Amino acid sequence: MHIDTERSTATTRRGSIFRTIRTPTVILAAALMLVAGCARDGTGGEDATVGKTTGSSIPSEFGDLGAVCGKGSPTKSSAQGVTADKIVVGVFTDFGFTKDPEFVDAAKVFSSWCNDHGGVAGRKVEVVVHDTNLTEVRQRMLDACRDDFALVGGGAGFGALGVKERLKCLLPSLPAQVSGAGAVGADLEISASPAALPFHDIYSGFHRWLVHEGYPASIDKVGMIDADSPVTKALGEMTEEVFRAQGAGIAYHDYYPVAGISNWAPYAQAIKEKGVRGLVFNGQPEQLPKLEDALTQIGYRLDWIDATNNNYADSFLKELGPSLAFQNNVVDLSGVAPFEKSNEVPAVRQIEAMFAEYAPGARITFPQLRSISSWLLFAKSATTCGDDLTRRCLYETASAVKAWTAGGLHAPVDLSDREKSVSCFNIERATPDGWVPADFKPDTGLYRCDVELYRFTENYGAPTTLADVGKSMTEFE
Repeated sequence: MHIDTERSTATTRRGSIFRTIRTPTVILAAALMLVAGCARDGTGGEDATVGKTTGSSIPSEFGDLGAVCGKGSPTKSSAQGVTADKIVVGVFTDFGFTKDPEFVDAAKVFSSWCNDHGGVAGRKVEVVVHDTNLTEVRQRMLDACRDDFALVGGGAGFGALGVKERLKCLLPSLPAQVSGAGAVGADLEISASPAALPFHDIYSGFHRWLVHEGYPASIDKVGMIDADSPVTKALGEMTEEVFRAQGAGIAYHDYYPVAGISNWAPYAQAIKEKGVRGLVFNGQPEQLPKLEDALTQIGYRLDWIDATNNNYADSFLKELGPSLAFQNNVVDLSGVAPFEKSNEVPAVRQIEAMFAEYAPGARITFPQLRSISSWLLFAKSATTCGDDLTRRCLYETASAVKAWTAGGLHAPVDLSDREKSVSCFNIERATPDGWVPADFKPDTGLYRCDVELYRFTENYGAPTTLADVGKSMTEFE
């Protein structure tokens, strides 16, 4: 593939410094906006106005974390991307292809807030946005390897394409989301609120609840539709394995072209003919409302539709139209506090206040909650390292946390357990009055916890290790 000359832009954004590394958009026939959590509510974009020139009306404390950012007197240039004045942090995004600014906005909001309070123990956060345009992951990873201290709070649909380069240059990553065989659970990666695990099904509690508690009549009539691409087909195979292990019968499993289709009527008719009562949809978020409209048009109502948390957004409710009241859409937030509970969760309420101050033109999305969790973990861990901030110290400090909640933003995550770090779930249901909690019988505040995660028996690919690229932890500094 021919790649045009890279362009780099530098912008100062009221308390944050941003550099964007990107290439002109490469159009692939719908290659896949399928990563977990690609809501499209944000409107800020790359040049959204954020923050104030100095100071902040938002306190430096976050939830129960205490002060996250603050002044200090660092003296050392202790690692690549770290000087006595600043820390250079990379953020990956597919913005050039998707036009979805959520990770860029989240980085601006957090860094503006943090820098207004003095930075990370006195070092200002400088954000470098690595715009992959969906396919340029490897090239942007090479850029990050050259300059960045760490990657934080971002994600890319084809992120697996850059994992080996990241490990070769010993670059730690605290992403908002990660996808693809080899990328999930890779070395030097810490998911503060994981959307995937390498060997276990993160949605085990949700899947079990669907067919055994919520809608038991659907247990022999589960259907699935996946976008016809390697990433989503693998997701579909994993989901089918889990449902079968739960004793469910798969009555229907089909695929649709990744470019999307204009006529979903044949799929709707097939679902009706097979008597499907519960449906899992793995594909572009904008395609599901079209399928539901086709189902509603023929008067066929399913017991449940797993819309996945890709679609946990107000925009999805609007796009459903008449199907919102007719169909029953449910999503699992995997232990992250829902937006409508902000009056009960100070951490969510503070994020709303931070966005209102630093990105008033942007709407908060679910992936941004995960992103802010990663940023908080980065800042707290880097502060603990103090003047001797190194990549190794950052990684070891963060990965030693056994009950990370991002100040109460989500249920505890054991960052020391790379295989089974989460054990809670919470389910939201789409209604004409907005998203509301489903009746899933929470037992720990907003969540249902102590869930035994299902371990896959099939081989869906192993995480990439340092050894795979000829490196070891002895070289990690």
